[in-house]
Amino acid sequence: MTAQEVRLCGLLLQEHFGEVVERIGTHLLRGGAQNLRTIANETNTPLDLVKKSLCVLVQHGACEFGSGRRGPGSPVEYRANCERVLRVLRYPRYIYTAKTLYGDTGELIVEEVLQRGHMTMSNTVKTVADRLTHNMEEGRSMEYSEVVSAFSKLVETHFLQRCPPVAEMGTAASSTTPSNPDCYKLPHVTLIGRGKRRRSSDDSEEQRGGKKAKMEVESCGDEGIYWQVNFERFHQHFRDQAVISAVASKLDQTSSEIVRTMLRMSEVTTTQTAAYTQPLSANEIFRSLPPNYSISRPILDQYLSLLVDDPVGADLDSPPHIPTLNLQRALANLARATLESVVQERFGSRSARIFRLLLRKRHLEQKQVEDFAMIPAKEAKDMLYTLLSENLVQLQEIPKTPDHAPSRTFYLYTVNQLPTARLLLQHCYKTVANLIERRLFETKENKRLLEKSQRIEAILASLQASGAEPEQLTEVEEMITAPERQQLEALRHHINKLDSTENQVDETVFLLESYIFSTKTK
Repeated sequence: MTAQEVRLCGLLLQEHFGEVVERIGTHLLRGGAQNLRTIANETNTPLDLVKKSLCVLVQHGACEFGSGRRGPGSPVEYRANCERVLRVLRYPRYIYTAKTLYGDTGELIVEEVLQRGHMTMSNTVKTVADRLTHNMEEGRSMEYSEVVSAFSKLVETHFLQRCPPVAEMGTAASSTTPSNPDCYKLPHVTLIGRGKRRRSSDDSEEQRGGKKAKMEVESCGDEGIYWQVNFERFHQHFRDQAVISAVASKLDQTSSEIVRTMLRMSEVTTTQTAAYTQPLSANEIFRSLPPNYSISRPILDQYLSLLVDDPVGADLDSPPHIPTLNLQRALANLARATLESVVQERFGSRSARIFRLLLRKRHLEQKQVEDFAMIPAKEAKDMLYTLLSENLVQLQEIPKTPDHAPSRTFYLYTVNQLPTARLLLQHCYKTVANLIERRLFETKENKRLLEKSQRIEAILASLQASGAEPEQLTEVEEMITAPERQQLEALRHHINKLDSTENQVDETVFLLESYIFSTKTK
């Protein structure tokens, strides 16, 4: 892993779990697998805090443990999972996707599981039902059965999966379907009831009746069966949406709907590492199209033929004459479009023209670049050298003679898409880390004002609940002066802008990561 990845992981751990967990996690990322005593000594952290931090990391899948390097009997060693820590950056996107597909109930289920790392089905259902009931009108409540239905749909579509069993030596087994065939099997849970509203007196009652509550949890029938979010399935959904959007923008809405249908029909059967979707006959696609797309079968065949010629479209050659989607080619072209867009934004349209030309022609001399791009020699030379200095373009020397004399050597400019994508990915990690640091700095600088605003909001909420007079409410609101109110508005606007920028950069990160991952599994 690179320094930028470690830095971003440290910021994410600090923001979500605190400084101690960040210290332990960053140390493991830099130092590799270590045992408990070594971690405590090298980080100067008390042993009990190290244990608690490791528990948090293991709970969220950000740390793995197993037997030491000396074999059986040696102290257990812990290893941080950089890839899993980076997934924290994408939590808002996972939650929003669940809300889009399965409504508020699906959103809260995914949010709860993400916040706690893993949960039992019964515990998740009760917690989500209580939260939904708390936001409903007085006298209404959420049935457990409705939450169970949403949970079941998330499992059926593989967005949730069982946590893999823990092997004898403590390392988690692979969570893929072949090694754990029951990871999408729902347990028989007996849940009857409704969500409850949380009241101020509930906390003391829960403490007094802790034993009774524990007995109720144990009687649900799913003890020891924990569920986690299936990140690969969410990533597959994001990839499919990116392909559909690309087809819609390049061709038309009908083409994108055909691609959407093909992806939807094979979404559960196609793995994340698959180069192609499952083969589907044209008749199956025709029958599965939405009713509002009333196109005839000959028209569908024409669209499929059109998609064959499209870089992010179908492939009729593997297997012969049966439509499949070439996912690796689609990701390669999406990554290529991203690289071209970055060059255009940073260096202008003429530099982007040169970059696009080198991608298409592979190898060109400087004179050929000037002629093909139709750019004056001096400008083309400056642009090429600028792209070369940024490592976006490479220079390849082909000598005519063994002495490598410059007068007898061809100098060819080229673009290597994969290394360039890796370079841009590191720039994206650096950008996200800078955005997080800026947001934390802004929050720290205005900490006093934010705390004052929160206190006043809490006072207003309690006064409104007790039926206070409007004059009292106005008096409390005026505790924040007009300049402070303006400062708060500016701060919230700035932080919202940083958050949205962070999410936009993460979309680029996802595309580049998916493309790089697909080249490894080719």
